[in-house]
Amino acid sequence: MTGLGGLNKSKHGVGIGLVQLQLPVVDTPAQLAAQAQRICDLVGKARRNQSGMDLVVFPEYALHGLSMSTAPELMVSLDGPEVASFKQACIEHRIWGCFSIMEANPGGNPYNSGLIIDDQGAVQLYYRKLHPWVPVEPWEPGNLGVPVCDGPNGSKLALIICHDGMFPEMAREAAYKGAEVILRTAGYTAPIRHAWKITNQANAFQNLAVTANVCMCGSDGTFDSMGEGMVCNFDGTVLVEGGGRPDEIITCEVRPDLVREARTGWGVENNIYQLYHRGYVAVKGGAQDCPYTYMLDMAAGTYKLPWAVEVTDGTSCGFDAPTRSYKEA
Repeated sequence: MTGLGGLNKSKHGVGIGLVQLQLPVVDTPAQLAAQAQRICDLVGKARRNQSGMDLVVFPEYALHGLSMSTAPELMVSLDGPEVASFKQACIEHRIWGCFSIMEANPGGNPYNSGLIIDDQGAVQLYYRKLHPWVPVEPWEPGNLGVPVCDGPNGSKLALIICHDGMFPEMAREAAYKGAEVILRTAGYTAPIRHAWKITNQANAFQNLAVTANVCMCGSDGTFDSMGEGMVCNFDGTVLVEGGGRPDEIITCEVRPDLVREARTGWGVENNIYQLYHRGYVAVKGGAQDCPYTYMLDMAAGTYKLPWAVEVTDGTSCGFDAPTRSYKEA
C-alpha cells in the first residue's frame, strides 16, 4: 500500500520523499555553501510536491559530492552553518529531513555522518557510518552504534549509510532496537545496482521492516551515480521505485502500524524473533543460544576468516596505509 505515492494519506501513514539528488562538484568552500543552499531549496520543493509528506530524505554525499576530499575547509560540524541551514529549512517547510555531512574529526579522519532533523529544527538522530566503503572511502569508522529515534506519526526510524546496508547485521541491529522504517542513503554508482536492490529487499523482509533507500543521481563529469530510490515493504516487496532521473523525488506512504502488527502476529517467517528462539515447536521457548561461530569470535576478539585476503587497506585507491589503530582513536 503506497497511498498512490502518498497522495492519499491514511490515518497511520508516514509520507516519505526520496530525493535522487543531482551529483554535485564541491571543491571549494563557496561550492559547499552553494550546495547547502541547493539542498535547502529542494526541501522546499519536497513540501510543494506533496502537502502530506512527513519526511524528505537526501542521499549520502548530497552536500560534498564524490571527490572523497578530506580537506579541512570542506568538512562540516554539527554547530556549523550548513547544519543550521538544514534545521531552518525543516522549520520553514514544516517537514522532517534526513541529511548527509562529512564531519570534521580533530582526532583522525573525518566521519561520514547522517542527521535526522524534525520539523521543529531539532536533531532527533545522529549517526556516524559504521562501515565506510573500503578500500575506496577514507572516513573514520563510526563509533555511535546504530541509533533509533521516534519519527513522525508515531514511527520509529533508523539510518544506515550506503555500504552499511550490505551487512545483514546492520539492518538487524536497527530492527532489534525498534526501528520500523530503516532509511538507507547512498552515493553508489551503476555497478552496484543489482546488489543495491536485493539487499534493500532482504533487509526489509528479514527484519519485518520498511526500508526507504536512495542514491545520488546523474554525473559529475567523472562518476555516474544511479538514483534508484526505492521503498520496500516489510514482506520484501517493492512499493515504489525510481530510475536515473536527477532531482526526481520518489514518494511513498508507509505504514509502521502494519509493521508492528506483523512483528506481533506473524508466526511463519517472523525471523527477527525466531533467530533466538530456534525450533520453539519442539522445545519450550526455542533454543536460546548462540550457535554462530562468527558472532562468538567477534565478541571474543578472535574473528578470523579461513582464507587469505589480499586487499586490507586503501593503498589500491591512493590512500596511505594507516598506522593508528582503532583502539588508539
